[in-house]
Amino acid sequence: MNIIDIKELNERLERSPAEYIGECCDKYNDECTKIAEKISETASERPIILLSGPSGSGKTTSALKIEAVLDKMGMETHTISMDNYFLPKHLVQVFDENNQIDYESPLRIDIPLLREHMMKIANCEPVDVPYFDFVSQDRAGGRELRRKKGEIVLFEGIHALNPEVTGTDDIASCIYVSVRTRIRLSDGSLVHPKLIRLMRRLIRDRNFRNRCPAETLDMFESVQKGEDNYINPYKFRAHFDVDTFHGFEPALFKPLLDDDIRALMETYEPFEEFLPISKLLKESSQISETLVPPAALAREFIGGSCFEY
Repeated sequence: MNIIDIKELNERLERSPAEYIGECCDKYNDECTKIAEKISETASERPIILLSGPSGSGKTTSALKIEAVLDKMGMETHTISMDNYFLPKHLVQVFDENNQIDYESPLRIDIPLLREHMMKIANCEPVDVPYFDFVSQDRAGGRELRRKKGEIVLFEGIHALNPEVTGTDDIASCIYVSVRTRIRLSDGSLVHPKLIRLMRRLIRDRNFRNRCPAETLDMFESVQKGEDNYINPYKFRAHFDVDTFHGFEPALFKPLLDDDIRALMETYEPFEEFLPISKLLKESSQISETLVPPAALAREFIGGSCFEY
């Protein structure tokens, strides 16, 4: 786990914001490139890539960047979101202690269908990849995929490294992505990576999922429980590990979250758990999102990406 001082982040941004943003993006891009190159060396034996990480970790951007590198190397790669293998709502039979659907459980996934498709894909047999409509909580159409020899298929999702879900140890390269950096504030306290990921989700949920900040915080306990129970136990299975933290994120998020956080402090009763976010934003410098390139991972959460999500 890395630790970086907020003072250092501010100094770098105040000295040359564009240069520091470029350095952060280049470092992350280089990690994705190195992983893609390693994967290419064993692609004939492992034509499947499994990419996992908790909510807000930047899974989708990481998957698309690795796909782009492999494509450029002449290894056509197809990315599939495992969310599309969710069971229709009327077939879900896993509930939490409040008798509500456990949206974090791997049993939300149509595991037999997913496994069948992975094996067929590995054997270059055609499959009809489903499409899951989150509004209706049901399947709505899909697309045919037939992997050609030499091509790669990348599955990304929070349960991708769970062998009870995928069961493809011998034909897959495994990647785990998340924020692995803690920020040290002026009082010596550390901002946990889960709160950086929460900041990303607060912005994304508000802008693209029609979810107010209080609703995102309401989900936090359930999301964390799912991470502890269903994601963290399988991190060790990853062949590759990526820290998706970018040092300019607090400064980028500050103007995008300040008003929401101030309002939550006044109206959201159990906000004490999230006070480190308020302290981080208060101590952070501020940058404009116009400085952030369209291919940056942060664009997955603030919008304006050159990738399609």
